[in-house]
Amino acid sequence: MTFAGMTWARLAAAFSIFLIVASCGLPRVGPNKRDIYAGSVQREGDSFIVSVNDLVTRATAVTPALGFSESFQSAGLLGSDVIRPGDVLGLTIWENVDDGLLVGETLNSTALEQVQVDGDGFIFVPYAGRIRAADSTPEGVRRLITSRLADQTPDPQVQVRRLAGDGSTVSLTGAVGAQGVYAIERPTRTLAAMLARAGGVTIEPEIARITVLRGGNSGTVWFQDLFEDANLDIALRGGDRILVEEDSRAFTALGATAQQSRVKFETQTISALEAIARVGGLVSSSSDPKGVFVLRNENEEIANSVLGRDDLKGAQRMVYVLNLTEPNGLFMARDFVIRDEDTLYVTEAPYAQWTKTISLLLGSLTPVSSIRNLTE
Repeated sequence: MTFAGMTWARLAAAFSIFLIVASCGLPRVGPNKRDIYAGSVQREGDSFIVSVNDLVTRATAVTPALGFSESFQSAGLLGSDVIRPGDVLGLTIWENVDDGLLVGETLNSTALEQVQVDGDGFIFVPYAGRIRAADSTPEGVRRLITSRLADQTPDPQVQVRRLAGDGSTVSLTGAVGAQGVYAIERPTRTLAAMLARAGGVTIEPEIARITVLRGGNSGTVWFQDLFEDANLDIALRGGDRILVEEDSRAFTALGATAQQSRVKFETQTISALEAIARVGGLVSSSSDPKGVFVLRNENEEIANSVLGRDDLKGAQRMVYVLNLTEPNGLFMARDFVIRDEDTLYVTEAPYAQWTKTISLLLGSLTPVSSIRNLTE
């Protein structure tokens, strides 16, 4: 066979490969725009395809509603002097005699430390008996002890101090400087003050969430909001459990982007444009700026609003389309809010498949040049 005949044979073989590739398709990162649109409700699929515009960005701009209920916000500050069951008191008693009831011969006072208020609200003081301390103040308890001892020792002097105890403590766990159990004292009667007492948060403030559990109720607030809005700085109660944790929200990026991964939120809100930037942006050699999709299970209220309907029930599969080549496409991407569990998918540009095909075709022609070099 002549060289020309061999060349044409190679070309014919390459063309055959091209036809096979065109008919069978080359490997790709995922579905293309045609595949996604084929799954729309309008084509008997199960998802709604929606082009993002100003109406859509407003209807879908839903951010997590965090805050405390009225029961948390209406609770007043605990009086620093009010004694409660579980509190611990410190007592000091002076007697004006050489050998008193409680004081030794060489002393003029005795100290009773760590006197805990029992579950019924009482304490026991030698020679004074069982005394009701709960719901009273140190001054009230002092007067009561003094009156009980006055009948047994001349002119007793009593001092009562309220110490930290089980009845006035909260527990802090999670991303705080020092986890532990802390007493509610005058400087630490509010949530913000108690967090400061525990060394503050040890994660980025923008993604720190503070949860307070009180009995069967709980409330969560953003750390930043807590300091920006004084109304969120609630008063604490004994037994409160405070948890500081990192925001767990994330979105998934797939397709023709520089990085495919599950990405955690780094701020309270993130736009589609920021999400694209977070994964390295579009790839100039393969990404289709007209084929940026956000896949989401949308609740019925928002879905009805976006689609201008009122008959949809339950969560709806929505595919939001962003075209970055439109005059305001970047603005739409900037205003469209990404939510937890969203999937950001970028399709390959049509020419990317052609590039792969041509590369394969040129690769098949390489032996022709090699043969020619050998014959010269």
